[in-house]
Amino acid sequence: MLSGTMLLRAVLLLLLTACLPPAAAAQTPTPPPAKASGPVRVAIAGLVHGHVTGFMRRIQGRDADLELVGVYEPDAALRKAFSERYKIAEDRMFASLDELLAKAKPEAIAAFSSTRDHRPIIEAAAPHGVHVMVEKPLAVSVKDARAIEAAATKGRIHVITNYETTWYPSHRAIWQLLKEQKAGGALRKMVVMDGHEGPKEINVQPEFLAWLRDPVQNGAGALFDFGCYGANLMTWLMDGQRPIAVTATTQRFKPAIYPNVDDEATILVEYPGAQGIAQASWNWPFGRKDLEVYAERAYAIATGGNNVRVRLPGVPETTAALGDVPLDERDEISYLAAVVRGRLAPSGLSALANNLVVVEILDAARESAKTGKRVVLPR
Repeated sequence: MLSGTMLLRAVLLLLLTACLPPAAAAQTPTPPPAKASGPVRVAIAGLVHGHVTGFMRRIQGRDADLELVGVYEPDAALRKAFSERYKIAEDRMFASLDELLAKAKPEAIAAFSSTRDHRPIIEAAAPHGVHVMVEKPLAVSVKDARAIEAAATKGRIHVITNYETTWYPSHRAIWQLLKEQKAGGALRKMVVMDGHEGPKEINVQPEFLAWLRDPVQNGAGALFDFGCYGANLMTWLMDGQRPIAVTATTQRFKPAIYPNVDDEATILVEYPGAQGIAQASWNWPFGRKDLEVYAERAYAIATGGNNVRVRLPGVPETTAALGDVPLDERDEISYLAAVVRGRLAPSGLSALANNLVVVEILDAARESAKTGKRVVLPR
């Protein structure tokens, strides 16, 4: 039997333990509280993805949205060239991601690494409560995607996947017409065409080309680089549902340039009552990012970001008007700032849930192309 004093101590100990937050009990770093306003302190992780140049161009004059507080890149030559080009002080350039996180104290990271390196960047940032935006696709495998999900959940951070096509007014117009207004009934087929002449042919940076041609760093070739757009848009239009099965074929038309990865891919995605086709290419004579959506009684075809053709029952084909885009959703800079400041929660095309399915589709497509078989997704 416990004495009165011992019983009192035991009760107090139990109460104290119960009051500890779960993060403290597990010794997990607690994310800092989000600020309500002001520019988001953002850092760049990786300089080997060519989209970093567009990011730097778009943040010019956006001081109210983002403040660049640091840049991480392990390659000394790339660090030096970037620092000189954009006139970034030496004390804001880091060879170590851990050092950047400790000293620069960003609220968010924009990752411009190879796709394979998304996972270690997110796993490093999550314990600090630092949100991460990566370039498409999210990961090179389902295993890495699930590890990213686990890190994000534990660290209570948002992980955003950025696609150029997310910000197309034409895609927003298709959603409003066929999904919100349900103008044509149920969706039946989606055809997504994304490609260009090839990364070497359009003269991407050497460090970018190096990992795009590497099946480990990129996951595949055109299959992942451009097939991800189709998987992302299909998943969005199908309200996030996982498909039944995936069948894919890949080819290598230019083995002298791309000896280890595909440069041409077609992905067939099966849903209950609908079908999606993603055409991904490094062989087309001109770059294109087009989307065709066919419903029971209507269709909408987007050619690029600002043109939509629509055919409705009893009405000849017309050009659809493009509506206004909310300021927080006009581009990835605005979106990232809005998410970190709590004005938006990631959803739709940018959300982690969508992009987990995207990686499932790509992983299954890679397996299908390798084996020549239709891959049924586990339920």
